[in-house]
Amino acid sequence: MQVFRCPACDAPIWFHNLSCTCGAAVFFDPDEQRMRRDAAPCANRDTIACNWQADGGDLCRSCAMTETVPDLREGENLPLWSQTEAAKRWMLANLARWGWFTPADPGARPVFRLLSEQTAGGEADVVMGHANGVITINVTEASDTVSAERQEQLGELYRTMLGHMRHETAHFLQLRLAEDEAFLTGFRDLFGDERADYGEALERHYADPGQPGENHVTSYATAHPHEDWAETLAHLLHLTDLMDSAASAGLALPDGPPPGYDAYAEADTDALVTQAVAMSIAVNHVNRALDLPDLYPFVLAQGVRDKLSFAHTHLRRG
Repeated sequence: MQVFRCPACDAPIWFHNLSCTCGAAVFFDPDEQRMRRDAAPCANRDTIACNWQADGGDLCRSCAMTETVPDLREGENLPLWSQTEAAKRWMLANLARWGWFTPADPGARPVFRLLSEQTAGGEADVVMGHANGVITINVTEASDTVSAERQEQLGELYRTMLGHMRHETAHFLQLRLAEDEAFLTGFRDLFGDERADYGEALERHYADPGQPGENHVTSYATAHPHEDWAETLAHLLHLTDLMDSAASAGLALPDGPPPGYDAYAEADTDALVTQAVAMSIAVNHVNRALDLPDLYPFVLAQGVRDKLSFAHTHLRRG
């Protein structure tokens, strides 16, 4: 993510800010990827701290994609909804750098159902996933405590709300890309035949989880070609935004990135991934000085890099 500038005083300003320290209210413009001073606010600005400008109506582009919000009669759901929408805005702003879901993109948009396990009527079972363009997200996992508990329970090295957004939206993007027969051919060569029975594949995975090995970025990626794609694409988004954020913050290593580096304009997947891994190793070293977890605790074998390159080629739109 970029570090933005205040349109009133030119001070640095961050993606989530509603205002600058100079007192100016700011509004994010997802098309120009900058903060504006004078814009119509999203109707959710005061409710969930949405700082995006309204997009031809009362809501911003991101909030307009949300079909269902969690039960707000349960008091703790409001901050969880707010944090979940913040992760969605971050993910959508990233994808817009490649032209996805912008006014120039004529394709379909995903619809989000944001549900909570806690409702006024009692506990509910919420299964995160994607089906026919509808993405269901469990806002309960926006809680740091719940997320950490499930990360440990499921043995996952990385489990965050932004990670969920990237993974589930990857499933939607696969639907969009699969409209091109050339994509499907290349996909099946690398990831396998996505027409294999999904339910049976997940049953086998949960009974005997596979190891990542040389060709899968995570254990879950071994379950089915759909999940391999979603995990791979999510990691591509992690790594690209890692480098974009590092460059925007002025972080650099002897071998790069150069000043002004735009990770979203990088066409060389291997160069992007190699720099991102080097940056993560450097930050891991810093984190260990504070006894914090590694930033990116994954090993990217050549088989995984080949899949990242395929996804990168198809996700970049110009």
